[in-house]
Amino acid sequence: MKEFWDRNKAAISKVDFMMIIKQVVFFFLGLLVLIIVSAGILALYFEANKTKISTQINSKINENISGTVTIGNINYKFLKGFPNMTLALSQVELRDSLWANHKRTLLKAQQIEVRINVIDLIVNEINIDKIEIQNATLYLFKGKNGLSNTNIFRSKESGQKTESATTSTIHLINLKQVHFISENLIGKKLFNFDNIDLRATINHINDDWNTVVYLKTFAKSMTFNTKHGSFIKDQKVEGMLAANFSATKNQISVTTEKLSIGKDFFDINAKFSLNEHKSPFKIAIKTNILWKNAAALMSDNIYIKVNQFDFKDPITVGCIIDGDMSATEDPKITVSTKSIDNELTIPDGLITDCFFDAKFTNHYKKGAGCNDINSGIIITKFKGKYKTIPFAIPLGKILNFEATIASGSFNSDFDVAKLNKIISKNLMHFTTGQAKMNMDFRFSIVDLKIEKPYFIGKVMVQDAVASYGPRNLSFVRSNVQLDFTEKALLIKKINLKDNESNVFIEGKIDNFLNLYYENPSLIVIDWDIYAPFIDVKKLVANFTNPNKTQINQKDSENDISEELFSAIKKSQVVINVKADKMVYGKLEASDAKVLILLQNNELIVKNGVVKSADGKVTFQGKLTPQGEGFVLKSDTKIENVDIAKFLASLNNFGITSFTPANLKGFLTASASVEGKLLAGGELKTNSLLGKATVKVSQGKLIEFKPITNIAKFALPFRDVNNIVFRDLSGNFIIRGEAITVNNLKVSSNILNLDINGVYSFGRGTNLALTIPLRNPKKDQLIVDKEQRAEKRLDGIVLHLLAIDDEGEIKIRWNKNHK
Repeated sequence: MKEFWDRNKAAISKVDFMMIIKQVVFFFLGLLVLIIVSAGILALYFEANKTKISTQINSKINENISGTVTIGNINYKFLKGFPNMTLALSQVELRDSLWANHKRTLLKAQQIEVRINVIDLIVNEINIDKIEIQNATLYLFKGKNGLSNTNIFRSKESGQKTESATTSTIHLINLKQVHFISENLIGKKLFNFDNIDLRATINHINDDWNTVVYLKTFAKSMTFNTKHGSFIKDQKVEGMLAANFSATKNQISVTTEKLSIGKDFFDINAKFSLNEHKSPFKIAIKTNILWKNAAALMSDNIYIKVNQFDFKDPITVGCIIDGDMSATEDPKITVSTKSIDNELTIPDGLITDCFFDAKFTNHYKKGAGCNDINSGIIITKFKGKYKTIPFAIPLGKILNFEATIASGSFNSDFDVAKLNKIISKNLMHFTTGQAKMNMDFRFSIVDLKIEKPYFIGKVMVQDAVASYGPRNLSFVRSNVQLDFTEKALLIKKINLKDNESNVFIEGKIDNFLNLYYENPSLIVIDWDIYAPFIDVKKLVANFTNPNKTQINQKDSENDISEELFSAIKKSQVVINVKADKMVYGKLEASDAKVLILLQNNELIVKNGVVKSADGKVTFQGKLTPQGEGFVLKSDTKIENVDIAKFLASLNNFGITSFTPANLKGFLTASASVEGKLLAGGELKTNSLLGKATVKVSQGKLIEFKPITNIAKFALPFRDVNNIVFRDLSGNFIIRGEAITVNNLKVSSNILNLDINGVYSFGRGTNLALTIPLRNPKKDQLIVDKEQRAEKRLDGIVLHLLAIDDEGEIKIRWNKNHK
């Protein structure tokens, strides 16, 4: 081994490296000189044969076109493309033979460089290997009358030969700062790409070819229908594309991965047919993209719809565009997407935990064309939460983008306390309970608002504990069932409970959903209510003493509270009430029936009837808001009620000069009054206005002070502490505290009495009393009424006045009696 290294070391030491380096340098210098000299020779050859070469190039172009080409100048590019010759054609224009009709120049370039095979050129042939177009506009045009500037290229019959024996095979194409426009007025299509930079190396295999293309451009328009606007408008496009041409199919196929469009990357597979009369194409696109970014790439008619929505995280999207460049209608567009645990923003709020599969198509019905009317979105397996409320849409459809209809099925099962997130506590607040919803729906969407809604299904609420803020109502362990039918909302099996009452309700609302969205004031809610027990005073207090807290106060995410409360407030309510027992303060009633109307913020009572104080009371009336209180109008008829019980339940109308215990008998009366009801349901006594008639049968006055006071003066020897009267009747006019008494006649066993004048609950009593002194005890034996009436005023008659004197009733002579 040592001998081997010694021999090689000796050999290396004899080599002259400086000589070798000089020889290499001289070789390359010689080669460079040869190239420069050769290029110079080519330049001299070009200058000497410039006219001939220009003629050959024009001939080469003209043999393939039907039109004119104009070349401003041709120059040789020294050394570029050596050993081939590179020529620069400046100010090039290419026009078809019909240019005078449509005025669209097919190609206008400041410079086109072509690389020509030198050997072919020497034998008088032009074979172009490379072409580079700089600062040019390529304009493809087809007019409404069918004129096209692309018919410039001549078709060759099979076997036809050109004047040149050699056919050019271009292997390299470069575009720099090229503006491409394709305008089809018949198909309403416009493609406009500016600042195109393109580099392509083409491999030819017989009549087929393939290439890998670098492309960078700015998309001003990619419009498949000018009526609807452009896709990828004003977006930067950059990436590598693999393309191939099949002569058999006369089709170009393009494939790219991670093509940059705007801010996102796309995988694209596309096929374009080059047939003359029918040019089908198909583009398949896949990406993972933010919704807002995807919306910005859509045409105007799609963007205006989808831009109302948004997703927090990117979504996977696939799109297929299938059409014909020669056709007048839109291409078929199918977009599919999938959402997994995303957040969806909609015009009405936010949907979280969002899962679904969705597909958009503009050709929903086969044979109905590709247009807005035949467009639709099909949603499947949708699940999400709206303000924490879970719901699912197994299948949903949004069809016809000109007159949009949404339909599908909807279901949900949740704790009703979750409603507090979307309904203000000032309107309704839930503590516990469970709600279940199973609905089929269909409605129109106009300007993103629901119109003509159609729902069929059920909503059930069980064991709900809730409070209704506007009326201070509280309910415990309440149940509700709502049935949505084709024509009405049926309200069934409602059981509302508070601490005292237990109410069973059923109801019906015709055409509910249409009116809710279009004209809530026309909503009529028909209720049938049954209750074993009702506290009327408490009910009226809830109506007359509403919670004044504003419903639209932003104390929660109460998106629907104001709209819901407004609809409730505007609606009309018809209530048929039946109750086994009712109380109003101390007044008790049974077997109650009444029709109540709630409309225009008024409470109207009709056909009311109750049993009370051993008799019957019928009534009707109206309660109307006025200032801080309410105006009460009432017409009441009282039939044969126990007068003592009745007066006691009405707090004796505020009279303190006697008590209900001083009266016995049965009262029949009618009254038409108007007064003011205070907040809380209390009646303001001195506000009453109206009239009344009264008749008492089987009456007794027991220690009745207004009579005993008179008896001390006029009837000292009669038992006035127990007066039994066979007739007590009169008419009254009520004016606040003052009651005008007209012809109040009292016919009793010890005394007959006629009263006229004014009795006041406060000050100002002035009653004229007519008292015959004769003992009427035997008058009851007189059968003839006229005779008994004449007998009534026989004998001595006292004419007295009962007058208010410093708050006390004083008796005086009535000197001016009639």
